[in-house]
Amino acid sequence: MSTRTLLRGGTVITSASAGEVLPATDILIGTDGTIEAIGPDLSAADAEVVDVTGRIVLPGFVDTHRHTWQSVVRNVASDWSLTEYLAGLHTGLSKYFRPEDTYTGNYLGALEALDSGITTLVDWSHNLATPAHADAAIQALQDTGMRAVFAHGGGSKQWGAPLPSPNNHPEDARRIRDQYFSDNTGLVTMALALRGPQFTLPEVNKHDFELANDLDLRVTVHVGDGYWGKSGPIRKMKDDGLLSDRITYVHCCTLGDDELQMIADSGGTASVAPDVEMQMGHGFPATGRLLKHGIRPTFSIDVCSSNGGDMFGTMRTAIGMQRALDNAPAVETGETIERIGLSVNDVIQFATIDGAHAAGLDSVTGSLVVGKAADIVVLDDRSLALTPLNNPIGAVVYNSHPGLVRDVFVQGTRVKKDGQLVGVDFAKLKSQAEASRDYIVGEMPEAHLDGSWHPDLATQSA
Repeated sequence: MSTRTLLRGGTVITSASAGEVLPATDILIGTDGTIEAIGPDLSAADAEVVDVTGRIVLPGFVDTHRHTWQSVVRNVASDWSLTEYLAGLHTGLSKYFRPEDTYTGNYLGALEALDSGITTLVDWSHNLATPAHADAAIQALQDTGMRAVFAHGGGSKQWGAPLPSPNNHPEDARRIRDQYFSDNTGLVTMALALRGPQFTLPEVNKHDFELANDLDLRVTVHVGDGYWGKSGPIRKMKDDGLLSDRITYVHCCTLGDDELQMIADSGGTASVAPDVEMQMGHGFPATGRLLKHGIRPTFSIDVCSSNGGDMFGTMRTAIGMQRALDNAPAVETGETIERIGLSVNDVIQFATIDGAHAAGLDSVTGSLVVGKAADIVVLDDRSLALTPLNNPIGAVVYNSHPGLVRDVFVQGTRVKKDGQLVGVDFAKLKSQAEASRDYIVGEMPEAHLDGSWHPDLATQSA
């Protein structure tokens, strides 16, 4: 950035503390892309002024778990169970992805996230068949200009049938750490996406966690998802001395209460994917159970081969499901419900600062405070759905959608302006995405994408 930017007069949701809203407030973005000042009537004669009067301004959302590479086969899994997904993607379509398809999937999916106000993405990249696939995935994230954590998750040798996999996490993670992420700086950083005790052998799981420690990387791991999650994965990890505050546990739906307490005691974080969990049979989203154990949930879009890729829908699913679960006992007994527990203030925190904490980036992003990166979303006020604006946080959670995302800033750079992504050739990207889709499906003719194809479950072993 060569000049400062002043966002003038917005209704600012800071996420610095639950429920904090600052009306008629300016945000001054410095030349280094960090927030220089926040307050009313700021003076900055040398700054480019963006008038956001009447508009909601909030931190960019943080998606803590997304299989971004699947974007080019979006909605193929919209009617699939978890078992069908494992068969259809991991023993089916995934093996036909070329590096260029991985690039296109990541570029398309990350831009979809950015377009809807997600400025930070944990890219759970578990279809890296070769080093070239990994290079392509990383390049795509870098080309979008968003903030991302590239979570290296291995490839078909690790995730294909039969399960559990006997293969160690690929040693290519060492090359990637050295080549791309040796200094832990930049918009794109690295983590390891490990299979954990549900999807690999105990000795392999220990090896993989030792690799993460050796590379000094955070870990994100699936636990508590459906049938596989009832095997006591957290108990096994505790027995092996693997629990730590550097792990994000994805799903957690079918974990025991004792396992949730183990996560809390070790300082671990959690990622909830309510849309996919409710669709595919993972179990009820663990939002409320996590909170009872002192764990702040965060949000995941998860498999964009199934569901939509924006945070607004995820927030509504999560709060609606949890309120229904909380209210169910009183409804059953006929008691009067005096007060609902989970608030819209909580949900915004889950989607912003709590997500940044789970990604290991809460000192950088996730809230609008002086000194942090200017990762900022501005919603359009030209909408009857937001008129009149009475409860800004409630309006974001219950009334907003991707079409209202007018401006997006990442590290102070305006990557979406007046409703359009900056520097993105939509026609070219659409053509590339369709070409990748056509190639992948062409290699697997039975995988027609009209919703009528369901994978052969005989190919998937538990």
